[in-house]
Amino acid sequence: MTLLDFPGHVACTVFLAGCDLRCPFCHNFDLACGKSDFVMSEEELMDFLKKRKGLLEGVAFTGGEPCLYKDLPDLIRRIRDLGFAVKLDTNGCHPALLSDIIREGLIEYAAMDIKNSPGKYARTSGLQELDLAPVMESISILRESGIDYEFRTTVVREFHEASDFEEIGAMIRGAKHYFLQSFTDRDTVPYEGFHAPSTGEMLEFAGIVRPFVEEVRLRGVENVPDSEAF
Repeated sequence: MTLLDFPGHVACTVFLAGCDLRCPFCHNFDLACGKSDFVMSEEELMDFLKKRKGLLEGVAFTGGEPCLYKDLPDLIRRIRDLGFAVKLDTNGCHPALLSDIIREGLIEYAAMDIKNSPGKYARTSGLQELDLAPVMESISILRESGIDYEFRTTVVREFHEASDFEEIGAMIRGAKHYFLQSFTDRDTVPYEGFHAPSTGEMLEFAGIVRPFVEEVRLRGVENVPDSEAF
C-alpha cells in the first residue's frame, strides 16, 4: 500500500518485471532484468484487489517497464471494472501502447522518466545507443493527453550537471509537472560509487528548468519539503 505513488489516492503498487533500459543506478535492477521471482499471478492479483475494495482507491503500475507487458490494457480494464483508478509509470519507450491506453481512458495519471539530456540519454540508461524518437513522442502524447501526468528525473551526481537541465527543460517545454528526485543509494542498486547531489545543486537544477514548465518540485531532498513547488 502507498500514499505517495499515486497522488490523491490510497493505492497499491504493482511491480511488473522486465525493462528495455539498464540504468546503472536503478533501485529495481533485478526486477528490470527479469531475475526476481514472481510474487503472484494475474488472477492472484485480482483476488487481492477484490478483497480490498473500499480500502484501496487506486492501483499504480511500475516496474521494470509496465508497457513491455502486452496484456497490460486488458489487465487495466479488469482492474477498472472493480472500481479502481489506475496510474502508470513508464520510461517512454513505448508510445503506441501509451497512446492506446490514454485514448481508451484507462488511466487517470501517468509518470514518465526523463533520464537526462539527449546527448547523455543512452549512457544514463545503461545502453550504448538509444533512439530518442519514441521518448520524444511519449512526451508529446502526455503533454496533449488531458490526463494528469508528471515528468521526473532521478538526479545522480555522476550523470547530471547544470547544463543538462537546460536541455531537459527544452525537451519537456510546456509540461504541467516536473519532479527532480534525488538519488538514494540502496543495496538493490547494481553498481557502487553513485551519489546524490547537494541540496544547493538540486535547487539550482530546479531553477534552471522552472522557466520551461508550469511547476517544478523536488523529492527526497534534505530540508526541502516534497510539497514545495518552484
